[in-house]
Amino acid sequence: MADLHESAALESALDAPMSAFAQVIFGHMARADQRRWAEVYLRGLLTTRGRKSVRRIAATVSRSPTAAMSLQQFVNASPWEWAPTRRELTRLAERGMNPRAWTIGNAILPKRGDYSCGVHRRFVPAMGRSINCQVGTGIFVASDDMAIPVDWRLLLPEEWTEDPGKRLRARIPEALGCRPMWAQVLNLVDTLASRTTRPRVPVVADMSECPEAEAFLHGLSRRGHQFVVAVRPALQVVGRAAESHRVVRGASLGRVQRMATARDVVRRPGARQWLAAGEGRHPQVQFLSRPVGLPGVGHTYRIFSEWYSEDAPSPRVWITNLVDHHIDHLMALTRLHAGTLAALVSLERDFGLVDFEGRSFPGWHHHMTLTSAAYAYSRLSRSAGAGGEWLDLSTCVSV
Repeated sequence: MADLHESAALESALDAPMSAFAQVIFGHMARADQRRWAEVYLRGLLTTRGRKSVRRIAATVSRSPTAAMSLQQFVNASPWEWAPTRRELTRLAERGMNPRAWTIGNAILPKRGDYSCGVHRRFVPAMGRSINCQVGTGIFVASDDMAIPVDWRLLLPEEWTEDPGKRLRARIPEALGCRPMWAQVLNLVDTLASRTTRPRVPVVADMSECPEAEAFLHGLSRRGHQFVVAVRPALQVVGRAAESHRVVRGASLGRVQRMATARDVVRRPGARQWLAAGEGRHPQVQFLSRPVGLPGVGHTYRIFSEWYSEDAPSPRVWITNLVDHHIDHLMALTRLHAGTLAALVSLERDFGLVDFEGRSFPGWHHHMTLTSAAYAYSRLSRSAGAGGEWLDLSTCVSV
C-alpha cells in the first residue's frame, strides 16, 4: 500500500459529510491505511457507474496504477473486523430514521465457477431455474420510507463446511458449521437485539420457502420477539375456533388437536372480513384472518392474508403473535417486506452487491459490509437532504 501517499488528492475529493460518515463507521480500524482505503472504496461504490468491480472502482477514484491491487488487498486479505462497522451502521440507521420493524431479505449472488466461498447449485424460484450462486441473508432496520441493511450471514452448505481443503482456502472460521436458513435468520435477530439501543420492534420475514419455519417461530416466541412472518400455505396449524375435543384414553382424559394447513384454516367460512378504506388503498380490499395455534405450543397466534377473488393467485399467508393489533397495522408491517425487496434490488443494481470478485469468507463479509455502508450513506443523506445537514455526526463518534 505504498501508493497511499501518491493518492493524497483523494482526501480533498471527498466531501465533508462522507468523510464524517466514514470516520464514524470505520474509526475502529487499527491502521490509518485501512481507514483510508475503506473511505476510498465507499466513495467508489457511490460514484462508479455500471459494474462495481475493484478495477473499475480504482479507475474512478484514483490515478495510481496500484490502486486496484491495494483495494483488492483491503477487501480480501486485510484483517479488519466487520462487526464494529455493522454496529455503527445499526446505530446510525436507528438515529436517522424511525424504525418500525427488523426485516429479513435474501440476496442471490450468481457466480461462475466453484471457488467463491459458499457457492453451490441452487434452484431459484424467481428465476425458474437452477444456478451457481452464493446466498446471503441480511437483516434490515426498516421504516415506512426505507430499509437499511445492518448485518449479513452467508449460507454455507455441507460441501463447504465438511471439506477441510475448501475451509482452509476460503478461510472459514473453525467454529462455523452448516446451519439451516431459519437458524441463520434467528442468529441475525439475536445479534441485532444485542446491538440495538432502541426498544425492540417486530421481526418481519418471508419464510414461505422454508420447510422448517416452525422452528424459527418457536425461537422468536421463546425470545419474546413480536413477529409477522410469511409461511408456506401447507404449514400445519391448530384451528382455535374448534381447537380440540376430549377423548378417553385408557383411564385418563386427553385432548386431540384438530390439525389443518394454514391455507385451509384461513379460507374457512367466516374468516373473510372487510378492511376499512385508508389513504392510498382501494376500499374493496378484504382480508382473511383466523386465530390459530402451533403444534406443541400453548401460545395463540393469528394467521391472515389479503383476499381479492376466488380466481386470483393465492396471496401470502402470514402468521403473527400480535393477536390484539388491528389488521390495518399488521398489513402495514407486511408492506415493509416489499420495501426490503426494493432495497435489495437497488443494492444489486446500483451499489455492487453482486459484483464482488473475491473468494474468501472474510472478503465476502468485508464486501457486504462496505456495500451496506454505501447504501446507508446514500439513503440517509438523501432523506435528510431537503432539511439541510445529513446528521450531526459529531455526536455519533464512538468513544
